[in-house]
Amino acid sequence: MTTDRTADSPAAAPLLDLQPLVVAVRRRRRLWCSLAMLGLVAGGALAVLLPPPPTAVTKVLVAHKEDQPNDTGTLIRTDVELLRTTRIAEAALKSLKSPEKPEDFMADYRGTGLTNNLLEITVSGDSDAQAVARAEALADAFVADHVRRMRETAAAESKALLEQRERTRDELAEVNKAIGDRSPESDPKASASLESLFARRAELSSRVADFDQRAAEARTGTPGIVSGTQIVDAPRAVRHSLPRTAATNAGIGLVLGLVLGLVVAAVGSLVADRPVLRREIAAHLGASVVAELPRRGSPRLWRRRRIRAARSRLTTSLARTVRGSEEPVSLLELGCARSAGVIALDLAAALVARDGQESVVVVDALPGLPLARRRPKPGDPTV
Repeated sequence: MTTDRTADSPAAAPLLDLQPLVVAVRRRRRLWCSLAMLGLVAGGALAVLLPPPPTAVTKVLVAHKEDQPNDTGTLIRTDVELLRTTRIAEAALKSLKSPEKPEDFMADYRGTGLTNNLLEITVSGDSDAQAVARAEALADAFVADHVRRMRETAAAESKALLEQRERTRDELAEVNKAIGDRSPESDPKASASLESLFARRAELSSRVADFDQRAAEARTGTPGIVSGTQIVDAPRAVRHSLPRTAATNAGIGLVLGLVLGLVVAAVGSLVADRPVLRREIAAHLGASVVAELPRRGSPRLWRRRRIRAARSRLTTSLARTVRGSEEPVSLLELGCARSAGVIALDLAAALVARDGQESVVVVDALPGLPLARRRPKPGDPTV
């Protein structure tokens, strides 16, 4: 009985079938397990072979004249970028009396804005003492530079306000002179002009007082900024725990290796595009799959017993299938000549044990005739 396959339209194959992909990835578990273990070992070895350099950390409280409760961190980010300038690096190196170039020194430290007014400075060095000294010099240089800039800004603002006050005073003096030169007149127009001069004098007097107050505030605000900018956490060496660092790096390496292995296995499976499920293999071959043998030559010693058991079950199944048949039995190999030869010899040995030596003959038609060239052992079937 045959079935017309053209009558039934086959279902459209999905673009990505997850089940075969998962099976293919599981078949390559040696690959991604090896990469995961490699990442684990590499991460731990990296922590031992390349330990972090001696590091010191300090914290600086930075006061700004423009501080606002709703500040989004723009000012502290500006301070972080100012810290990474050659001017501050050069000032710190000068206090350390170090011949190192500012550009090279800038690569050994970094600044982090913890809050809108708290700056953390991290510095590395050849030893803990050097790192602490570098952090202290860098913090002092930053505080001095910040205070100098705030003072210069306040002085410039105060000077500008005082100059405006002097110009306003000169204008006020001219108005006073104009008022003094006027004689009392009964003319309505002259009275209106005199009233406008008095109003102008009052406005200029108010502006002079305002400029005096703003200049005083600019001068008095600087001491608060100067005293508010200070080192709040003295420089100290950061202690590195080798076991903790090794465990952290090993964990990161394990995860990265595992992810890399899974990606490589999945991509390799998609590129290979081979049938991995039994039903797919059966559909491609047009025959049922009765058994599956592991790959020969596996380096794992604990899998040899399982391989032998699978071969024994396959041989028993084939012997039961051909039992009582007087016709020749053929084994068709498709890309696995060595395995087909081993199965043929096992099947012939099973039949010899049942029917006798003379009733079984193996005809070697494999490429290269590997069975005919092998050295026979006592009890082997005739090839």
